[in-house]
Amino acid sequence: MYSDKHAGPLRQKRILITGKGSYIGECFKKYLEKEPQRYLADCINTVGLVPGPDDFRGYDAVFNVAGIAHVKETDENRHLYYEINRDLAVHIAQAAKEAGAGQFIQLSSMSVYGKEEGLIRKTDVPDPVSAYGESKLSADEAAVQLESEDFKVAVLRPPLVYGRGCRGNYQMLRSFAVKSPVFPDYRNQRSMIYIGNLCEFVKQVIDKKESGLFFPQNSEYVDTSRMVMEVARRNGNRIRLTHIFNPAIRMLPLKIIKKVFGNLIYERTDTVNRYSFQESIALSERRAGRY
Repeated sequence: MYSDKHAGPLRQKRILITGKGSYIGECFKKYLEKEPQRYLADCINTVGLVPGPDDFRGYDAVFNVAGIAHVKETDENRHLYYEINRDLAVHIAQAAKEAGAGQFIQLSSMSVYGKEEGLIRKTDVPDPVSAYGESKLSADEAAVQLESEDFKVAVLRPPLVYGRGCRGNYQMLRSFAVKSPVFPDYRNQRSMIYIGNLCEFVKQVIDKKESGLFFPQNSEYVDTSRMVMEVARRNGNRIRLTHIFNPAIRMLPLKIIKKVFGNLIYERTDTVNRYSFQESIALSERRAGRY
């Protein structure tokens, strides 16, 4: 488990985040700005970027968050996933290595495993079922091939990331929590990570100049119904849990049902508890939250 203690000597590190405007990248930059004596973080826009060594000179680490996500895949846009999530990522890693950066951190995804339910271990063989997952996996594999004694490569495959202002499934659950009078009382387990915990994890990876594959996640699995109840409570909605929908949840093979109520967890590794579950929801629901 990662602690909140600093590792290594007190020396300012220069970090470049590729993917200006991304939720995770911008949150990480703000997180590091709380310690200006230790970190100097810059973000670079990758739209139209042709990566070259000059873009990365003087940086200790490059954190690549550039990518296409939360976009419905079609035959027409499928090529974009490979051009952005794979080709651009690999070119950034190559340029960073040529520039002398000591570390490259690739933000990947749980989607490389192609699972909707079950337990995922680091020994599992990835089996993506979408262009998003395939492109992320290809980028991971190519980046790892660039690793050397002077160039460490860390691949992060977080589960669902939630926090104030995030996009994706958390907003769907939040909408139910804030507006609905009832919600299914259905027990499940999901690996998730609060944005503040993810930022802390990335910081620790940089501090320790680590390499390898990581599954950053909260220290405890999340029950969807419990999350909805906590969000509802923070917003003053007295939502009631009911078992009436449980038979339908068990029987319906709908993808959205599995995504919300299915069990999908990583093995308990690379856990972070900088922020507890209750604190993470409280901060996610504050108008002027912090992390």
